Amino acid sequence: MNRLLSGDYPRSRLLTTALVLILLCLALGPFLFDGIRTFSMLGMMCVFIIVVASYDLMLGYTHIVSFAHTMFFGIGAYGIAIASDHYGSGYGTLLIGIGGALVASLLLSLLLGLLSLRVKAIFFALVTLAVAFAFLSLVTQLYNVTGGEDGLAVRSPRELGPAFRPFDFKLPGFNIFGFIGSALSSPGETGQAFEEALFSVRLSGRHLTYYIAFATMIAVFIFLLRMVNSPFGRVLQAIRENEFRAQALGYRTVLYRTAVVVVSALLATVAGVLFALLNRYVNPENTLNFELMIFILLMCVIGGMGTLYGAIIGTVLFLLAQNYLQDLLKQLDALVPADTLLAELINPDRWLLWFGLLFILSVYFFPSGIVGQLRIWSAKRAKRRN
Repeated sequence: MNRLLSGDYPRSRLLTTALVLILLCLALGPFLFDGIRTFSMLGMMCVFIIVVASYDLMLGYTHIVSFAHTMFFGIGAYGIAIASDHYGSGYGTLLIGIGGALVASLLLSLLLGLLSLRVKAIFFALVTLAVAFAFLSLVTQLYNVTGGEDGLAVRSPRELGPAFRPFDFKLPGFNIFGFIGSALSSPGETGQAFEEALFSVRLSGRHLTYYIAFATMIAVFIFLLRMVNSPFGRVLQAIRENEFRAQALGYRTVLYRTAVVVVSALLATVAGVLFALLNRYVNPENTLNFELMIFILLMCVIGGMGTLYGAIIGTVLFLLAQNYLQDLLKQLDALVPADTLLAELINPDRWLLWFGLLFILSVYFFPSGIVGQLRIWSAKRAKRRN
């Protein structure tokens, strides 16, 4: 385990427990949670953990602020979509789409990385913002190639589609959280709650796609852990703390910064490929929208910059809030009298207000991010015991 995690442990019992629970839920998700909505959310968690972790490599470990990360994410998604639209749904098409997307991301990220020779800090961020908007405009206007604002449907190989059924039998599933909710609401009907929580799972191509995304997420995360804890990663942290001092020690910081931008872009492209295969539909709004870039930044900040583990925590909490906060407000709204100030405040349409409030509270109580703050508290407790 020490070798697998490159010696970079969570360093907090609460954090370790949360990470193990998240890993188990993602690994067994199709057999623990019933419904298409939850299944789709689990897939998006795997995708955006890769996106946020790759962005944290730039922002948290090197202090490179880039607003073009969604551009590379979109290149991966559109690479698959355009290839399938022109060449069909075979595996050769899949390889063409992935290869073309990676080459395009490599060239663009190399160009952006070399810009750090001339512009730095906020100026580099503004350049990436301009490039991202230019790319979004290009994708929107090239209707014959990209489908414009309507987007493109993704035709994946048959084995990765929902119609593919490798087995005739069904596997049992148990919605543990549904069981807990039903048991708490009706304590005297535990047996009925148990029966309602049982469901069957017929394996299909979408399950295979999901586990490809899950395995890729694990592999990327272990790769990034190894990278940031290697001598290369130590140089990145030196650049983050004091780039001038790193240059004085003889390190060519421009090469390191460029390498980080390229690696981060390629990983975001891989995440875009997985998004296209899971979502089976690509358009500018769900891949290139600037709002998505803000969400990625929020996930990184909430989880904790410069930790990698923060990418997992931040992504899971953000997507849970985004998907279920409105449902929670609906439940609360039914409990309060209508036409009151409280009813107006907890109206499901106000979910963005509460979402913003939760973000403000998380920043206030966890200024170093959730992972960073948990590590600080754990270190203080260990110091008091000693």
